[in-house]
Amino acid sequence: MVHVDTSEPRALRNPEAVAARHALLTLSHVALLAAYVAELRLRYASGWEFPDFDPLDGGIEADMLFLLEKPGPMTSPKHRRIGSGFVSRDNNDPTAEATSRFMRDAGIDRRRTVLWNTIPGWNKTIEIGRGGRARGIAELPGLLKLLPRVRTVVLVGKQAHRAEPELASIGMRVFKSAHPSTRVRNSLPELWYRIPVQWSEAAAQPVL
Repeated sequence: MVHVDTSEPRALRNPEAVAARHALLTLSHVALLAAYVAELRLRYASGWEFPDFDPLDGGIEADMLFLLEKPGPMTSPKHRRIGSGFVSRDNNDPTAEATSRFMRDAGIDRRRTVLWNTIPGWNKTIEIGRGGRARGIAELPGLLKLLPRVRTVVLVGKQAHRAEPELASIGMRVFKSAHPSTRVRNSLPELWYRIPVQWSEAAAQPVL
């Protein structure tokens, strides 16, 4: 696996950085995931956008899946502020910046991780309908077949927490945390500041 490290929050505000990231999608550790996203784009109705996995994360070599709720507008290259097209801690928004910070605080090497969302697509709204959530959860077993080393899933945010029964039923170690959004920080700061502690606990190797 070729890995180009960056720890700079909001790095993908730079169009050149976005282009460089896209050029990495053919690397062996992420090519299967890029193909999976391409298949989602074909299968779902128009009106949905599916951002790519970040090739600077671990891809199919990751052993931890961080499952957030739903892609936000800064994953969309069609948004008026022009997002990156990636699910990434390096996106140009406060949630991504907090995710990057919390990963660092938790001491988690990004090559161990892959980031995705319970509802995998963006449809121009942050609202989450019951049908969309159920359909997203139903996609997870197929995704996990592409992630053979993943045994730990961290569910990030209340909507992601709904996936726990499905994941536990297939033998995953499931951990939960609050969502690293500004809204959670402002309304439930005690939960927001616990996030890196919970992520660190999830990253600890299980006792065999």
